[in-house]
Amino acid sequence: MVEERESIKLQYVVTQLAEEEYGIPITYVESLTLVPEITKVPDMPEFVEGIINLRGKIIPIIDLRKRFGLPEKTWDENTRVVVAVIEGQSIGMLVDGVSDVTLFTSDQIDPIPPAISKVGREYLTGVGKIDEDKRLILLLDIEKVLSHLEKASLKKGIPEEAVEDKEAFLKKDEAVEEEKKEVSEESQQEETVKEEEPLKEEDTSEKEEL
Repeated sequence: MVEERESIKLQYVVTQLAEEEYGIPITYVESLTLVPEITKVPDMPEFVEGIINLRGKIIPIIDLRKRFGLPEKTWDENTRVVVAVIEGQSIGMLVDGVSDVTLFTSDQIDPIPPAISKVGREYLTGVGKIDEDKRLILLLDIEKVLSHLEKASLKKGIPEEAVEDKEAFLKKDEAVEEEKKEVSEESQQEETVKEEEPLKEEDTSEKEEL
């Protein structure tokens, strides 16, 4: 009797990019976040948008649309940064949106057919099929999104001439967050005062009538 092999199960974070869906292996994904303030860095490839401070860590941000040569799109409320760890380096990837996390079995993944995507075949590992094969998810090979030279460049970190004082950069980002917090607290106090003022006027009018 031949034993049936157990089907391998793989999880992917499903993202949107130029009207297509792409799966990123969840084992690479560190976090998902809204697009924060990005600090531009000179002398970097065009697809590198800059750097962000994420919980005290400086992370380079790359735009996957630009990386894959797709038409540029203005960021909106759906745009997300997928932070992935590639060869020990945290890298943020801008995508049009994130829909869900999907589990594929090995029999749901097909080889890459010719001319299926606007993205080069070298960046893909296969095609995942769900919803009775009506929905196709292009599975990204994260290790190949950046070339060896590009990964080596990012692994060295942001050039010191780009950010003269990394501690100052982090403090600046923290100062901005603190300022936002103070403005929010002041706004709440103003709203409280506005709510209390009518009550005082009512009390005064009552006393005049008496």
